[in-house]
Amino acid sequence: MSEAYVLTAEARERVGKGSARAIRRNGKIPAVIYGDNKEPISIILPYKEVAMKVYGGGFLTTVAEVELDGKKHRVLPKSYDLDPVRDFIIHVDFLRVSAKTEVTVNIPVHFANEEDCPGIRKGGVLNTVRHEVEVHCPADAIPEYFTADLAGLELGDAIKISSITLPANVHPTITDRDFTIATIAAPAGLKSDQDDEAEEAAADEVEVIGEEEETTEAEGGEE
Repeated sequence: MSEAYVLTAEARERVGKGSARAIRRNGKIPAVIYGDNKEPISIILPYKEVAMKVYGGGFLTTVAEVELDGKKHRVLPKSYDLDPVRDFIIHVDFLRVSAKTEVTVNIPVHFANEEDCPGIRKGGVLNTVRHEVEVHCPADAIPEYFTADLAGLELGDAIKISSITLPANVHPTITDRDFTIATIAAPAGLKSDQDDEAEEAAADEVEVIGEEEETTEAEGGEE
């Protein structure tokens, strides 16, 4: 789990596009804290501090403390908006969290022991199907990443979610199948029936991921 950090905020007295543009011209970012059945709070954050966290990685999976007028608000960044032209951060949403808060987050997958993978030594390729896994977990126990061990895997082998040891109280949102994370794909000319089956399984998983993304986009469009 990544260590929490502190961001010092200012109260935002006015809202609206004009106010937001003025805030950005002064090198700062408008943001909002919401959730926990409390009124939203509009705040202003220093651009440099937020940008360092966003581009440093793990921003959306690390709990932070926003200090405002001497009071600290424990939050989890839920989303941030980028300028479509200049690609800099223009707004951040924070969710209030507590020890009892459960959140849904995407955790990156890291692959270990590639040098001990016979399939790769034989010329195989790591075919990553899912770079991240969506899970439910306590806000105070969000994993920094999951580790998929490649040691001993042969050509055609598949890494499933069941192959990864998940921390306690961390559960994948997909519960109806043992979904594929990656496969060891054989190089051209060395494919066997087992390799074909692994590729078909990976292709099926990619298709399912596409359907999940389309469903998410459709649901977002209905809000």
